[in-house]
Amino acid sequence: MRSYDLIVIGSGPAGEKGACQAAYFGKSVAIIEREVMPGGAGVNTGTVPSKTLRESALHISGFQQRGLYGVDMALRPNITAGDFMHRKREVVEKEWDLIEENLRWHSIDRYRGTARFASPHEVVVDTSGYDITLHAEKILIATGSSPHRPDTVPFDDLCIYDSDTVLNIDRIPKSLAVIGAGVIGCEYASIFAALGIEVTLIDGRTELLGFIDREIVDVLLRQIRNRWRIQLQLGNEVEQILPGTDSIKIKLSNGREIVTEKVLYAAGRQSNTAELGLENAGIATGKRGIITVNEHYQTNIPHIYAAGDVIGFPALASTSMEQGRVAMVHAFDLAYKTRLAPLLPYGIYTIPEISMVGLTEEDCLEKGIDYEVGRAYYRNNTRGQIMGDTSGMVKMIVCPATKKLLGIHIIGDSASDLIHVGMMAMLLDGTLDTFIHSVFNYPTLGDMYKYAAYDALQRIARRERQKQQVLSAADSIEQRWAERLNHKDGAEAPPGESSPAGASPAEVAPVEGDAVAAGSHAPSNP
Repeated sequence: MRSYDLIVIGSGPAGEKGACQAAYFGKSVAIIEREVMPGGAGVNTGTVPSKTLRESALHISGFQQRGLYGVDMALRPNITAGDFMHRKREVVEKEWDLIEENLRWHSIDRYRGTARFASPHEVVVDTSGYDITLHAEKILIATGSSPHRPDTVPFDDLCIYDSDTVLNIDRIPKSLAVIGAGVIGCEYASIFAALGIEVTLIDGRTELLGFIDREIVDVLLRQIRNRWRIQLQLGNEVEQILPGTDSIKIKLSNGREIVTEKVLYAAGRQSNTAELGLENAGIATGKRGIITVNEHYQTNIPHIYAAGDVIGFPALASTSMEQGRVAMVHAFDLAYKTRLAPLLPYGIYTIPEISMVGLTEEDCLEKGIDYEVGRAYYRNNTRGQIMGDTSGMVKMIVCPATKKLLGIHIIGDSASDLIHVGMMAMLLDGTLDTFIHSVFNYPTLGDMYKYAAYDALQRIARRERQKQQVLSAADSIEQRWAERLNHKDGAEAPPGESSPAGASPAEVAPVEGDAVAAGSHAPSNP
């Protein structure tokens, strides 16, 4: 039996970074991976491939040249699935090399095979030829997740895909139905629509991306409907999927039938825990195999940790990496990173791209937080005009009293890169003045932060003026009523003053002008 300080099961983002974190501080580490190549879903079937396909779709479709005079955005008629997937293969292979080099540099032993627990400290590796038993004081489970495949969906049909198998699509279809309008479904729907495919997006929920700021989602919906011509079927459950000879029929709960060449089922994921033998270690799991952990990423067995998609939300490659690192710092009591950052950015790689950090307007309204909004638009930004993006927007949510940022929301080109500027300002307790007093390269999209800050300051100032006007009017009326009450001979009210019976001095008519109270924000150009 071979012994290590740490055994890591899975070489995805959480597993790789957790293993390297422990090895960096001198721990002996073994990593077990059942696939031929490392990287997990993040590199092989999820994050990297889908984002590379997005870039391929933008290039092939000519979308990146939108708005440029004389550019033909029509898809080349002879485009093949091989053309579409070519760049993806190159990028994934490069990622494999980088991960392998990182593991070698940290002197991490790698075992290929399926891992299962024999006891709380022992893991058996099934190499398809013989078993190897490993022992460790600490264990990190980072086995990731896979697409949810319900029995009601006939995945045995060659024209029905999940988010993993769609990477092996045999040809570019004329029509595609995407079932599931979550992040993955929306991303693939816009990617395939950019290729000129007739796309129908189906979901039982009535709204798109419920955790995203509604104003940002409204912009996305306009692009989905008007630019990409995606047909939305929201609030309709899929009752039956019937494969045919040349097409697939989908029956919806509203009675409608969708006929399409191919189907992508992207309605949820499940943790990869079924083959781990967790019962042998006493590890508890929840719905769809999700492993429950505490704030240190410990399972109910203190020396066994879990990180990444296997523990559920937020299931992002970026957070998974940090979870793996933080877990190992706690496991070995290292003087290093002890917690995840308080602010986590989200990137949604639809077309157009979306990114956010912090609170949405809806969050503020629900929690009763006073807030104001500042906006800047790509169409008013020189770089945005050069790029041809006229629909994008940077939106700030700020506290009117302190001028500190509560949230940043961006839709448009490079949104997932731009978000980090606002996020760093938030982490450092920056205010609107942080952007006002900064100088940005020109022409850049980053310059929109300054104009969004100007917009927010103007709105805050307008609110303050209106507040002062209301208070002044109330004081004036109160003074007049006091004079009337003190009138000794019971004469009529002072000239020009009247009030309906029962009215009080506090009942003051609203001041003319824009009502820019929290929750009533009319968009305006900076």
